[in-house]
Amino acid sequence: MGNFAANEGLSVFVILVWLGINAYLFVQFYMNFLTERWFYTRVLLGDALSWARAPAACLNFNCMLILLPVCRNLLSFLRGSIQCCSRTAARQLDRNITFHKLVAYMIAFHTAVHIIAHLFNFEWFMGAQLYRNSSSLPFVLSQIGTGDNASYLNPIRTDQTNPTIVMFTTIAGLTGVVITLALILIITSSMEVIRRSYFEVFWYTHHLFIIFFIGLVFHGFGRIVRGQTATSLLENKPSQCKDQFESWGMNGTFCPKPEFAGNPPMTWKWVVGPMILYVCERLVRFYRSQQKVVITKVVMHPSKTLELQMKRKGFSMEVGQYVFMQCPCVSQLEWHPFTLTSAPEEDHFSVHIRIVGDWTQGLYEACGGDKNETQEAWKLPKYVLECRANIFYDPVPLTILRMAIDGPFGTASEDVFGYEVVMLVGAGIGVTPFASVLKSVWYKHIQENQNVFTKKIYFYWLCPETQAFEWFADLLQSLEGQMTEKGMVDFLSYNIYLTRWKETEAAHFRVHHEAENDPITGLKQKTLYGKPNWDNEFTTIGTKHPEKKVGVFLCGPTQLADVLEKQCLSHSEAGVKFIFNKENF
Repeated sequence: MGNFAANEGLSVFVILVWLGINAYLFVQFYMNFLTERWFYTRVLLGDALSWARAPAACLNFNCMLILLPVCRNLLSFLRGSIQCCSRTAARQLDRNITFHKLVAYMIAFHTAVHIIAHLFNFEWFMGAQLYRNSSSLPFVLSQIGTGDNASYLNPIRTDQTNPTIVMFTTIAGLTGVVITLALILIITSSMEVIRRSYFEVFWYTHHLFIIFFIGLVFHGFGRIVRGQTATSLLENKPSQCKDQFESWGMNGTFCPKPEFAGNPPMTWKWVVGPMILYVCERLVRFYRSQQKVVITKVVMHPSKTLELQMKRKGFSMEVGQYVFMQCPCVSQLEWHPFTLTSAPEEDHFSVHIRIVGDWTQGLYEACGGDKNETQEAWKLPKYVLECRANIFYDPVPLTILRMAIDGPFGTASEDVFGYEVVMLVGAGIGVTPFASVLKSVWYKHIQENQNVFTKKIYFYWLCPETQAFEWFADLLQSLEGQMTEKGMVDFLSYNIYLTRWKETEAAHFRVHHEAENDPITGLKQKTLYGKPNWDNEFTTIGTKHPEKKVGVFLCGPTQLADVLEKQCLSHSEAGVKFIFNKENF
């Protein structure tokens, strides 16, 4: 229970508060439309009125929230501001994308309820016009405003009106169709399978949010749902006049015809603040993207991993942070996130990019990554291969190879030195944030920095192929030598797992298994085969470090995250608490 509270307590509280506000708004606005002002509207529409308006209020609230989790600069500022006060609160900001998705699902749910309720409303509106009986209150209400068209209640003005025409000729109808289509495209293209296989589809359709918000702001300007005005309520009280509707407005009656008006648009008041914040966010991103970036070195590592070392004036980073990169000669619009693999102590910043798609392939070609030797900046090719349907054509002359960088932005790995005991778990290229951490450890011990709070690091790296180890092995060898020289062999425990191998490789491993250094990595610590027994690993670490908080940091697939999070919650040997942190960008 203690581990659950430490890991999930604040997250559960935030979600419950968010759900509570949604529930409150739904009930409050549902009840608001059961008041006397809306009595005549309910005569036409019944309960569908409240069922349309209550989710609209929840939509306003959630549309106010949806942009905030993707304001990266705002989150980095908040993270830095509250980290010194509450590490637990700062960790919640690392779940920004998860919250963004939850808010999106809530928007989709309330949109569906809102649309279904309004479909019923239009049926009731149309039915009131078609049932032409002057002894029917719905028909009499539908005829109000026929002459001056000023204080009408029924937006369908005649029995000849086509509801579909109303949908596409009114502000509310047209904007409703537009924002619904935009929302459908945004959500469907955000599915994991599409986002991973067709990132460009996800990227471009997500920018339909601009159309979504424009339509959302103007949606209420049509005032299509109308209630009795305050002045009219004083003269025509529904409780007294509802049964005298046939004589409304005639001489000798105390009940004049009721007058109706729509509520002023309110959505803009909910979303204008976040929209301004997001515009400022984009302006900051644009400013930073225009700053000159110098590529100082390009290295092509085994397993098609491209390393870029760069410099930018005023660039400052912390361990485990990430940047967004754009290469205009590959794509003018696409930005992709990459974890920084350099340490804050270095005079440059670097990223390692695995070549897995069109964009990374284009960057690989543009940077001369197909060359085997190390490339200095002045040797970089001044061209990029133009990509058409995955076919690379002849080189196109280019005056300069430009790279735009936005960031750095904070991640969970920033907290790594806030724990006395740390577990770092990387899967494949997911080792990149921990390259930055381990490099920083190396520099701190070279500089004999006595302010390092962390006393023990357990490092796990899981890879499916032997070539992937090569680019990182040099760093581990340097760390291994440094720790041995300083008598700190117990500071860093690392376990490298090869999860897949060929028969020919297995024979080679067996022959060289007794060698002093590992045949794959060249390290004294031998490579392990298969996958870790996480239950044993957590039990062992928990037993060795009683009453400690152990920071567990992962950069890897969701399946591994689920396994590690479950282990963190289930292990509490000798009072130890495992605090789970996952890279999430």
